[in-house]
Amino acid sequence: MAKIELQGLVKEYGKSRAVHGIDLTIEDGEFVVFVGPSGCGKSTTLRMIAGLEDISGGVLKIGDEVVNQREPKQRNIAMVFQNYAIYPHMTVGQNIGFGLYTSKLSKAEKQKRIAETGAILGLEKLLDRRPAALSGGQRQRVAIGRAMVRDPVAFLFDEPLSNLDAQLRAQMRMEIKSLHRRLGTTIVYVTHDQVEAMTMADKIVVMKDGHILQVGTPTDLYEHPLDVFTARFIGSPSMNLVPATIEGGTLSLADAKWAGGALPNTNGKVLVGVRPHDLVVTDDAGQGLSATGTVVAVEPLGSETLVHLQLAGETVVATAPGRVVPAIGSTVSVAAEVGSLYLFDAATEKALGRA
Repeated sequence: MAKIELQGLVKEYGKSRAVHGIDLTIEDGEFVVFVGPSGCGKSTTLRMIAGLEDISGGVLKIGDEVVNQREPKQRNIAMVFQNYAIYPHMTVGQNIGFGLYTSKLSKAEKQKRIAETGAILGLEKLLDRRPAALSGGQRQRVAIGRAMVRDPVAFLFDEPLSNLDAQLRAQMRMEIKSLHRRLGTTIVYVTHDQVEAMTMADKIVVMKDGHILQVGTPTDLYEHPLDVFTARFIGSPSMNLVPATIEGGTLSLADAKWAGGALPNTNGKVLVGVRPHDLVVTDDAGQGLSATGTVVAVEPLGSETLVHLQLAGETVVATAPGRVVPAIGSTVSVAAEVGSLYLFDAATEKALGRA
């Protein structure tokens, strides 16, 4: 196992800079997830850690050693790719053991490692099969097994679940998390799926345009986003944002009323954020934010209904009990309690506080 340190890490392609001098420490045994939209630099960063991309500037340490100039095979890390990259002409056992063929281990020791790895991943009865006879989830386990068998100091995962269906993705998320608990090995995981990030990570790194915007636990990022991008990217459904103004300690929001507590000490245009699960369909406004809007779409999900409505010139999402399905075009009342609003500066999009 090993700590991984990124110190001013830069990646340039000609005159274009893909990663802008990022700093990050990944502690020994941590499960860290890089998340962000396509093109944000997360996969490029992972490939620099792996040694598959040259580093244009800065320092990369694995353990206490600078590895900028080391070849991938000299870094003692293992990478699992999106497309599995397993060999169709080899059996499961041969695929898992492929990385050991050039090692100095005895044949018996190699077979022992393959068997142990197969047992950990639930593949012990499939070691003689070809990949064509496996499901997508089983193939992904084979790819993980090939990485595990080498006993690396860290695992790198590059969107490994993207090719799986929704149910299998959920299952594999839990399997990878369980595997991390058992092995305790450092894991660096890249995804564009914030649900994967929230459910798997010890620490999430939010990236945009080659910069790190925020680093923290899933709860930290969900409860205390530092900017509009992070607030909207973390959480599903995405946070609602509507324009408003604060003047003299009063919040003014079109089509809505505010009867709440203290506001941040600021004046001018702001963005009011409220998560769909905090904005509920109700006739009992109470303290906080209350508004009425016209229903434009509904999504019955069984346990709850997502209600899309027009509010302050924006389409926002509220929640209602599962058996409540408002008609399209009807007018409904929604409310959010004191403490559930997020306020951002309209110009900088930086967080101002809660209300």
